[in-house]
This record gives sequence, C-alpha cells and structure tokens, in this order.
Amino acid sequence: MMQAAGAYQLYVTNEKSGMHSTSRTHLFHTSLARNVFVLAVSSLFLAGSARTAESSKNAPSAYITNRPPLLPSALLKLPIGSIKPGGWLRGQLELEAAGMTGHLEEISKWCKFEVNAWSDPQGKGPSGWEELPYWLKGYGDLGYVLNDPKIIAEARKWIDAVLSSQDSTGWFGPRGLQTSLQGKPDLWPHMVMCNVLQSFYEYTSDERVLPFLTRYFKWMSTRPADNFGAGYWPKIRFGDNIETIYWLYNRTGDAWLLELARKIHENMARWDSGIIDWHNVNFAQGFREPGVYYLQAREAKFLQAAERNYQMMMSLYGQFPGGGFAGDENCRPGYTDPRQGFETCGMVEFTHSFEMLTRISGDSIWPDRCEDIAFNSLPAALTPDWKGLHYLTCANQVQLDRNNKAPEIQNSGTMFSYSPMEVYRCCQHNVSHGWPYYAEELWLATPDGGLCASLYAASEVRAKVGRGAMVTVSEETDYPFADTITLKLGLSAPEKFPLRLRLPVWCEEPRIKINGRREPSLPRAKGFVTLDRSWKNGDVVTLQLPMHVEVRKWEKNKNAVSVSYGPLSYSLKIGEKWQRYGHNETWPEFEVFPTTDWNYGLVLSQRNPANSFKVVKKPGPIAAQPFTPESAPIELRAQARKIPGWKQDRLGLVGKLQASPIKSTEPIQTVSLIPMGAARLRITSFPVIGSGTDAHDWTNPKPSLVSASHCFENDTVDAVADGVEPKNSNDHEIPRFTWWDHRGTTEWIQREFEKPASVSSVDVYWFDDTGAGSCRVPQSWRVLYRDGQEWKEVESPSPYATNKDRFNHVQFEAVQTGALRLEVKLQPDFSSGILEWKVK
Repeated sequence: MMQAAGAYQLYVTNEKSGMHSTSRTHLFHTSLARNVFVLAVSSLFLAGSARTAESSKNAPSAYITNRPPLLPSALLKLPIGSIKPGGWLRGQLELEAAGMTGHLEEISKWCKFEVNAWSDPQGKGPSGWEELPYWLKGYGDLGYVLNDPKIIAEARKWIDAVLSSQDSTGWFGPRGLQTSLQGKPDLWPHMVMCNVLQSFYEYTSDERVLPFLTRYFKWMSTRPADNFGAGYWPKIRFGDNIETIYWLYNRTGDAWLLELARKIHENMARWDSGIIDWHNVNFAQGFREPGVYYLQAREAKFLQAAERNYQMMMSLYGQFPGGGFAGDENCRPGYTDPRQGFETCGMVEFTHSFEMLTRISGDSIWPDRCEDIAFNSLPAALTPDWKGLHYLTCANQVQLDRNNKAPEIQNSGTMFSYSPMEVYRCCQHNVSHGWPYYAEELWLATPDGGLCASLYAASEVRAKVGRGAMVTVSEETDYPFADTITLKLGLSAPEKFPLRLRLPVWCEEPRIKINGRREPSLPRAKGFVTLDRSWKNGDVVTLQLPMHVEVRKWEKNKNAVSVSYGPLSYSLKIGEKWQRYGHNETWPEFEVFPTTDWNYGLVLSQRNPANSFKVVKKPGPIAAQPFTPESAPIELRAQARKIPGWKQDRLGLVGKLQASPIKSTEPIQTVSLIPMGAARLRITSFPVIGSGTDAHDWTNPKPSLVSASHCFENDTVDAVADGVEPKNSNDHEIPRFTWWDHRGTTEWIQREFEKPASVSSVDVYWFDDTGAGSCRVPQSWRVLYRDGQEWKEVESPSPYATNKDRFNHVQFEAVQTGALRLEVKLQPDFSSGILEWKVK
C-alpha cells in the first residue's frame, strides 16, 4: 500500500475562552497508518451497511434509498428545496446569481437559446457540446436553493426544450453527437444533462423525467460494448452515468439498468485499477467511479480504490494547502511546487466527488476534504463580486496577469487573470454547480429515520424523521469563522430520532450541549457523533468545535510550512492592485498585481511553532462576502524575515520553493495572514527561517546557457539540458523543446559552457509526436563548435542518425570550445524538437 500524503509534522495550539494558550505539541502522520485506518473502515462498512436498516431501533427513512441488490448508502440526499442556506453561504449564492453565472445567456455564445442544438426540437444547430449542460447543471440548482422564480423559469425553458427533443430511439439533444467520435456517439455531454434532469425531478417531481431517462438508457443499453470505451472524455467520465443509472433504478426498479451499469463499468477506463488519467478534471471526477460502482459490486476493494486513487494523487501532487493538487491541465512529473495551479473545474468536480462519497461511505473524511476545497480554494478562483474567474488558482500565486506562463504552466495564454469571457470556456460554465451543490448537501437523511449535519453553514432544514414527523432545524452559525453551531428544533409533537453531527478531524475536544446541559463525551463513528433520543419542540443543541492554530510541515515540498486555524488555511496578506483590461464595460476583465512585499519566510518557535501566531478576530457581524482581504473575519499575526533572493521568474511566476530552513539577515517584521480563500494573491506554503548548520542560503537560478533560433511558447530551451530522460520520442509527460510551428526550415539550438571545455561527442533524443501532432525527427543535422566568432562543423563525425525512441550518438574529434550548436534541417511540412541533449 502506498504511503499517501507523507509524514508531516503538525504543531497545535488550542484556544480556550478566547485566550491564546499552548495545550500540547504532537507529531501526526498522514502515512501508512492513516491509510490502513481509512481502508479498514471501508472494509467494515461493507458488512455494516448491509445491516443498517435491520439493526436500527428507529423507523426507516422516509426518503428514497438504494433498492436491492445495491448496497444501502450510509447517508441519503434530501429532496432539493429542503434546505434553505443562510449567512455567508447564501451571500455566495446571491453573488453567483447576480454575477457571471446568472448572466451567461447574455455573456456566453454557447448559451444562446435561439441558436443552440440543445434547445432545438430536432437537435440541430451550433453549440451542442458540454458548455450548456455544464452551466445548466448549476444554474437550475442555484434557482432551487435560492427559491428564485426568475432563475427557475429560465432554467425550465431550457429543460423543457431538452425534454421535447427525444426521438423514437431514445436519443435526445444534439444529433451531431450521435456519430461525432469516428461514427460512434459522444456520450459525455449527455452525462451532464442527465444531472440537470435529476435535480429538476428532485425539485419538481415532473412526470416526464423518469420515462425520458428510461428511454435514453434503454437506447444506450443497445449500444455495443466498444461505445463505452470510445473517445477521450466519455470513457474516463462514465462513472457519472453509473450514478445516474442507480438514481433511476432506485425510482423505477428496472433491473436491466444494473446490467447497463455493469456494461459501462467493464468497458470504460478502469479507475479501480489505479489512476488511469492525470488530467486534473478527469481525476477530480473520475477517481470516485469505483466508489460509486461499489454499491453494485458489493466488494470493499472498490470503495478502497477511490481512497487509494485520492491518496496517490495527493502524495505525488497535493503537497501544499488548499485541498487541491498541481494539475495545471495535466499533472506533470517535476511540476509539484505550490506555484502550479488547480483548475476551477477541478475544484467543483472534486467537491462534488467528496459529497457523493460522503453519502456512499458515511465517512467524515470526505466532508472534511470537501470543506477544505470550498473554504480555501474555490472563493479565490473568482472575483469577489462573482463577475469573473480565472482558469488556475495556485497555493503560491503573487501576480495575476494575462501573460503567457507556459511551459511552467502547461497551457499557453492567459491562465491567471480574471475574466467572465470564453477564454476560460469550460470553467466559465462548470463553476455554476459548486456552491449550489454544497448547499444541497449541508444536511443529509440517515437510513434509520434521522438527520445528519454533514457540512456546517447557517441554514434551515425541513425533513421527515422518526416515523414520519416533520422537523424544522434552524442552524445558527458563522462557521468556519466561528466555532459554535446552534441547532434549534421545531416539532409539532415529541419524536424519537437520531441526530448525527460531524466532528472535523482537526477538532480534538468538541463540546456538545443539549438545552444548556453538557453532554458526556460520546464515541465517534467514522468522524460523526450520534444523539439518539426523543426530541421536542424548542430543543436546542449547541456544538462547539474549538479551533487552534496548526503548523504543518510539508516534507515532500522543501520542508515548507502552512498555517491553519480550524478548517481555514492561511495566506500572507498581500496588497492588491486591480487593473482593468478588455473592452466590455459591463463585464470587465482584471489583472491583479502585488503592492506589498511577499517574499517572506516565517520565524517560528522551534519548541512549539504553533505558538508563534496570534489570533486576531474582528468585532461585529460577518460580512456577506467574507472572502476578501478587507472583510476577512480572522487574521493571524506572525514574525517573518524577507528572503531577498526569492523573486518572480521571467514569466512573472513566484519563484520555486527552496529547501527550508533558509538563512536571512533581514530584520524581523510582523506580518498578517488572512484566510486562504480571501487571498487572490497568496503565499500559503512558506519557507522557514533558520540559522543553524542545517540552514541554507537562497540561491538564484543561473541564467540559461541554452538558446535557439526559435522556441514554441509552450516549450522551453532548458528542457534539452534538464537531465530528465524520456520514455520515448512521444513522451508528453516531461518538458520539451520544439521549433514548432516552423516547418521545413533550417534551425539551430546551442549550448554555452561556463568556461571553455573539451568535447568529443553528443547524444540527442529527438521529439517525434507521430499520431498526435506534426513534429518529426529532422531530415538532417550536424554539430558545430564556436571558434572565435565563427561556427565550424566538427571533424570526423560518426553518422548523424535520426532514430526515434533512443539517443542518437555522434562521436567526433575533440575540440576546445565555449559553445556547441546543433544545426537542423526540418522535414518538408514538419517541425521537430529535442527532449534531451547530452554533451561529453
């Protein structure tokens, strides 16, 4: 079994009665022991879940549960509309409605009703892929959770059109998708539209939906097996359809649906075998598939596979705070620094996965992970007014300009600046479901007629409990900016039912009172505590989750540290200058530049690092939008020294971390830290200042000694001398150099030496992406050396080979020179490139 998140040190300071005091310091490992625990719990759940209904002393749930032979889910989703969010969460939803998501029909060319294949009764027209379903998936739910008649009506317009587009075979929507994958259907966009229809049915009980989906899946069941492995996106994301099929089966009982789910699982990309794709969004939604299929397979290994996938990803690429991972499009070996980004689509798909796995497993580790992303990463992906977003959010990100960051960020073009426009085409639409889905999962039903508080936020829930009684629970809290949650129950008559409360993993000493009386310590079960008793009107439950400062050392990322207080991770507070660009007065775009220094290392107490921070709480009510530097309700104060050598690189990216501890003779300063979600400019993975024998000087990278006649903007000349050897000539996982998009020309690349050297051979590994692009091995090449101001070809060279998938060795008479050059003639109509170049 893989060691997951790596051993790290966690230093804790408890806060009691508003006083900052040290309780203890301990070492905590998210390593093999934690993984064994998680997987053991998963194994126990297989047996325990099957006995849930039978062993309960309470009445069965009034809500839809899994039909046999599916395993019972540990927790059940309440009908949409049962939960009314309040407080800051309602503020986020209202900002979303007033901002970009609420106006995409105005902004996005893919959401124009009059010219869209999704709204056409015959499925004809443009804009017939994922964008409209992505937006509608969250837009409809936004209306439902806000009970907003305007949004509900606008979403209904689209949904009615979709429901009217089904043909006699069962297919619906864009007809072009039926054969768009080399004659096979592209089923990915329909997976998203099925989610739209699920929510619509849960809110309205519209009688058209179940027959509609039944006909569609009946058509799908007739498809040959190879259809479920076709295309890039569908075969990776088919777990979404399996979830919808179970949803439909639980409402219709059609047994053939389970055979279809099995057929999909066996022929799609197999996430139960491990991580089969490193695209950040594919992983964020795909990793959960074996956990979903577990309900049908009834084997613990499937639920364990979802956890194993998560642990492996976070171990390799998630070594910084915020709950995300380094996947600025794809995860790439060597690109693990906190300056690497996580896509906004990835964030909302990750939280959705966590919400689903919460209900399947009943394990509180999933809502813990969900709120980590929701509080610490998602808010900063958007402007405070929700009128723009950016593609990538990084744990360390000190400038949000619109300039190209490739190849350090995988994609070229603007990735960091804020825009509501189509430059961020997928995220522009898909971000819509993040907060609405979160609001729908605050409260869950339990299979034994109870209620579960899974995610905490001010809200009101109305649900059936016990033997069918209706209870109203009003939740009053400013969590995560306060530690107290008050639940007030409204009942027409006393009723016995279990009330389950999540106890976050970071909280060591939760306190529970019922009607003012302290409850004795109760055992946790998978991170939840259950209060099973007879409740009456006016009962009040008070849950206090005392928060403390934690300092986490990321041993796999240069021994950097991060700081948290309760569920909130913290960032250096950096001054922001918002600079407008673009030509749309109503929907502007923005770059954000730092106005204060950011290159600080923390000065920490060696005995108890957590005791190095002072918690400062702002008086007064929490702002409707608390995720800004100005409105952040809680700040931390710390001591720090500047690290003069830590600078932005040539692309404007924050410099990579170097191994802590770091030496600095700069004066000690007091710096402020704010919640990570409130910091659009942020440093959250900090170097640590030290002065002992293990401390290092910060070293500035040497200027590149490689240059070329031309280099594609997504590539780098430094790739040829980075020491990373390729697996083959079409290796896309490592940095590369190419002359793209020059074709058929004569080009060059050269290496300077720090001082003249004697060289007598070179080894060149050519890049050739036959089958994927237009780079090929060159037509011919030769080696030149610099003699004074002239370039001369080396003497007596061995043959200049152009073999793929190997180094091409050329031996020649030794020369004393300060530089070598490769002169390359490209094949007609093709470009070329180099993955690695050795000089001896």
